[in-house]
Amino acid sequence: MNKIATFIFIACSLILNAGLARAGEFKVGVIDMQKCIQASESGKKAKSELEGAFNKKKKELQDQEAALKKAQEEFQKKQAALSESARKEQQQKLQEKFMKYQENLQRSQADIQKKEQEMSEPIIRKIREKVSEIAKKKELSLVIESNPQIVMYSDEKLDITEEVLKSLN
Repeated sequence: MNKIATFIFIACSLILNAGLARAGEFKVGVIDMQKCIQASESGKKAKSELEGAFNKKKKELQDQEAALKKAQEEFQKKQAALSESARKEQQQKLQEKFMKYQENLQRSQADIQKKEQEMSEPIIRKIREKVSEIAKKKELSLVIESNPQIVMYSDEKLDITEEVLKSLN
């Protein structure tokens, strides 16, 4: 019985020592992806393009909304003088205009999100390439995103964000 316990003890000690020896080789890096995307030249350009597209859509939607409100106000004023069938017809038209406005609003939001994703994909791919290069150069075993919802604390010495930004620009 003692021989088995001794054997298990020795095996566990060897495994733990091997794990501790390898733990010294394990290095972690941290990166702020949002900062890299927003501060990089390509990220700034994409943001500017996206804002231009967003402002154009926003103006179109505001014009549509103003026309819809104006039509609603006109209907409110004329409503009492209209016959039942004319009032229902006007309400139907207003409702159709409102539905078209809602569809345009949703389509615009989806278009902007799609465009944002299309524009950020190549930037993210390039950032990942640079992270990989820097991680290999620094012999990092792992690089994680410094998302405050996931990473509670990280030493500033582990942050490679500025190095990635320099290599991007």
